[in-house]
Amino acid sequence: MAGITRVQAEARLTNYMDAEAAVLNGQSYTLAGRSLTRANLKEIQEGITYWDTRVRRLSTTGGGLTVRGITPVD
Repeated sequence: MAGITRVQAEARLTNYMDAEAAVLNGQSYTLAGRSLTRANLKEIQEGITYWDTRVRRLSTTGGGLTVRGITPVD
């Protein structure tokens, strides 16, 4: 099985960024004096950092494929 592609990594990064926006826009609330949070912002932000790094790495390496020139021999 091949490794993860740049497109897959970008999709995962987008998911994490959407999750962060949801948390920042009110995923926590207070009910009967008790504060509740539906997601852990720190873990989401760590995921963003991880997937951003993967996307950048895959973008600069061409997804793991390296093309080299061939010099003809006389």
